[in-house]
Amino acid sequence: MQMYSSPSSPFARKARVTAHELGLDARITLINISLSPVNPHQELRAHNPLGKLPALITDTGETLYDSPVICEYLDALAGGGRIFPASGPARWTALRRQALADGLTDATVLVRYETAARPTTLQWQQWIEGQFLKVRTALDALETEDLGGAFDIGAISVACALGYLDFRFPEERWRETRPRLAAWHAALSERPSLASSRPS
Repeated sequence: MQMYSSPSSPFARKARVTAHELGLDARITLINISLSPVNPHQELRAHNPLGKLPALITDTGETLYDSPVICEYLDALAGGGRIFPASGPARWTALRRQALADGLTDATVLVRYETAARPTTLQWQQWIEGQFLKVRTALDALETEDLGGAFDIGAISVACALGYLDFRFPEERWRETRPRLAAWHAALSERPSLASSRPS
C-alpha cells in the first residue's frame, strides 16, 4: 500500500498512528508531499480529487480518503474491532470523540492557513477568533470526558488533535486550564505510535 502523507499533517498522522497500532505500518509506503491551499499537488489530485491528505492507495489499486475512512479500512484489514469498536455504546463514544477531535483539528488547520498563507492585510481577525472558539469549546468538552481505557479511534484522534495544536499554536497554553486532559495527553505522548509520528 502507499499513502500520501506529510510529517506535519494531523490527519495523516492519525492514519499513521492507526497503522502502527495495528501492526500494518511496514506494509505502507509513505509518499511525503508539501501541500497548501494555494499550492495544489497534481499527483495527489489524480488520486484524491479534493487534494487533501491523507490518501491511501490499497493493494488492489483503489484510493481511499479521508482519515476516518482510511483508519476504518486499516482496522478491517487487521481483523476489525481493534481501533473501531464493533458495536454498542463504545462504538458511538469512539466515533463521537473522533468527530469532536477532527472538528477541533479542522478549526486549527483553518487558523493556520489564515495566518500563514493569507497576506496579513487580508486576514480576518473575527473569523480567526471564531475558529479558536471552536478549538477552545472542544477542549473544554474533552476536559469533561473520561478518556481512560481503550486506545481506540476516539483516543487516537484526540491525541493527534492536541499534538497539532501544540505544534502550530503553543501559545494557546491549553493545559493551564484543562489539567485532566493535559495529564491524559502527557501519559500517552510516549506511546511508540505517537512518539514516532510527532509533527515536524
